[in-house]
Amino acid sequence: MKKIIVMFVATLLLSVPVLASNYQYISAADLKDKIDKKAQGLLLDIQVKGEFDEHHIPGAVATFAFPVKSDTDKEKLQTFIAQAKEKSEPITIVCPRGGGGAKRAYDYLKEQGVAESRLIILEGGQAKWPY
Repeated sequence: MKKIIVMFVATLLLSVPVLASNYQYISAADLKDKIDKKAQGLLLDIQVKGEFDEHHIPGAVATFAFPVKSDTDKEKLQTFIAQAKEKSEPITIVCPRGGGGAKRAYDYLKEQGVAESRLIILEGGQAKWPY
């Protein structure tokens, strides 16, 4: 019995990296360069309203979907998803700190049929945007 449990745990641990998504990231400097060249694609900002009003990247689409955990949060992304599916540009996800909320938005957009090759997370989120 002990051997079976050890094998099960080992199998589970070995399978985690296979199941985890490999998220694509962009640095603030690289995104700024793309913005300067008008090649940034779509900017999806999921910050809550107060944070978005306080600071956001010009041209970013506000969704106020953070933390992208509930169905209500995900519903806030639907209009953006409909618009994004009509285009082929890259989508940079901006969240407060570039962590869990951005990953949940990335995963949700992917689940909704947005090509993963188009999805990018701003490293460090809005908190690390110095421009």
